[in-house]
Amino acid sequence: MAALGFLCATAVGVVAIAAGLAGVFGRAWTLSVPWLVPLGGLELALDPLGGFFLALVGVATIPASIYAIGYAGGERRGVLAYVGFVLAMCVVPLAANLMSFAIAWELMSLACYFLVLHDPREPGAVRAAWVYAVMTHAGLVCLLAGMLLLGAATGSWRFADWHAAAPGLTALRRDAVFVLLAAGFLGKAGVIPLHVWLPLAHPAAPSHVSALMSGVMIKLGVYGLLRAGFDWLGAGPVWWGVAVLLLGATSSVIGVLYALVDHDLKRLLAFHSIENIGIILIGVGAAMIYRPAGLEALALLALAAGLYHTLNHAAFKALLFLGAGAVVHGTGTRNMEELGGLIKRMPWTAACFLAGSAAIAALPPFNGFVSEWLTFMALLQNTRLAEPALNLVFALGIAGLALTSGLAMACFVKAFGISFLALPRSEAAARAHEAPSSMRAAMVALAVLCLGLGLAPTLVVPVLLGVARGLTGATAPVEVVDGLTLSVSGDFGSLSTLVLAVALAGGLMLPLVALRLAGASRRVRRAETWGCGRVLQTSRMEYTATAFSNPFKRVFDFFYRPAKRLAIEFHPESRLFVERIEYENPTRSIFEDWLYRPVLGTLSAVARRARAIQSGSTNVYLAYILAMLLVLLVLA
Repeated sequence: MAALGFLCATAVGVVAIAAGLAGVFGRAWTLSVPWLVPLGGLELALDPLGGFFLALVGVATIPASIYAIGYAGGERRGVLAYVGFVLAMCVVPLAANLMSFAIAWELMSLACYFLVLHDPREPGAVRAAWVYAVMTHAGLVCLLAGMLLLGAATGSWRFADWHAAAPGLTALRRDAVFVLLAAGFLGKAGVIPLHVWLPLAHPAAPSHVSALMSGVMIKLGVYGLLRAGFDWLGAGPVWWGVAVLLLGATSSVIGVLYALVDHDLKRLLAFHSIENIGIILIGVGAAMIYRPAGLEALALLALAAGLYHTLNHAAFKALLFLGAGAVVHGTGTRNMEELGGLIKRMPWTAACFLAGSAAIAALPPFNGFVSEWLTFMALLQNTRLAEPALNLVFALGIAGLALTSGLAMACFVKAFGISFLALPRSEAAARAHEAPSSMRAAMVALAVLCLGLGLAPTLVVPVLLGVARGLTGATAPVEVVDGLTLSVSGDFGSLSTLVLAVALAGGLMLPLVALRLAGASRRVRRAETWGCGRVLQTSRMEYTATAFSNPFKRVFDFFYRPAKRLAIEFHPESRLFVERIEYENPTRSIFEDWLYRPVLGTLSAVARRARAIQSGSTNVYLAYILAMLLVLLVLA
């Protein structure tokens, strides 16, 4: 029965890809059922942008659902919520009026809440679900406030009417609507400092759900921002783009810094989702700056780069979460300190996780490299802007993106090296087993997709430029030369990942060819791994995740604010003998300490004071009602 549910979700994914690609290539349609719901009824429409995100839902849903057949092992719990989650995500990019969007958005959030609360016995699951519910509904309040304000100003609840009426709105009203909508959508995307739900919810949910949450759901926040900033409100002032670009740069750097010191494999990946959303927003913010400055071609390039990274992140992050789920399935733990040596016991999972690690670290010829290269190409041409202040903003974006790329590389050296190489650090890792065939098939498919998206940018970029052109207009600054090379802005930059891949493969094969030419023996020699001069190797001698991240804690001490905790248990008869030593070096979140805890403390204090008006007396409550009526009459 559970398998049937996941197969239904797979079928929904296939339909989503077909319909989405039809939209991307210009097939448009509208479905309207006015009587079904109030305030305009149900209305759905397909256009290139909606088609792109609809296809994105399908791309992640198919492998995640096939994977779930083996991962869930016949367990029915959560299957209905999973199918509802997928259906709601398909409707969000198709919604064409306020009520359709609000219903689909809320159903998506509600289904996700139940999936996060999949196993209430798991430590942290209840808190994760509670934090997610609070943050998502705070975001919904912002979205509804912005949409109601826009609907009241335009006199319509249809998105197409908002686009037509937006130029007639006052600047103050447009700014207010943009701020409210951006807060709601960016909260769903997990942008700093609205990210607090994300590292809690992703580890609590099953891995195939985490793959969809990270690969698709948070991208619908990006979709909403694109709708608001380019479609519903039209071209906005430059400060919209500056704010988005700086938020993106901040999220990318802080997200990867948090990931570096986290040893929970799924939490590490969750923090990388924050980082990659930041990279996407850098491209989107650059487009929002270029467009009002009259540089529509550069806006088109930056937006296409953001869309490319959106697609790439859906592929490699889904792959990595599925890989992490296979590790949990095979070992029963997410703690990297208890892993190690899995490459020999789980070779398929190790190979797929390595491919995902290379892709997210932007190593050629995988897909992450291409989208980050395009983003750099868009940012580096900011010299065509005449305002030094804007050039400084772009410089911050370039520096943030460069720093993020380097730190992401270090983080995945840790994630793969500590988890899959060396000796097992626990009995669970020593007894690990490979994932079932359906799980392996899903991971291999996503690994192939990551490689394909990296090798074929000459096929993908023109399609994404077509999607972006619907929002920005202008002519594409990218040309495909000889079918193999992307040429950006004339001779500003060019890239051929296929040639790059051949060169890399040749470089790897060169030593083997040289040894063969030198007459080296082809006989395979087996020997122990070199142990740095030590004869006996144990897992206690290995480099740990804590040791790996410690230099970063020292360099970024001002950010992590690590706390040292040392507990020594002496022998009861003599303090000269130590029985047990515990050392902890946890980091603290500045956002929880400096933002959320003070806000929650203030709210709690206000609530305690407000409790005084709850007397339990009917007469007093009637007096409250009378006073409120008088106030309303005076204001009327």
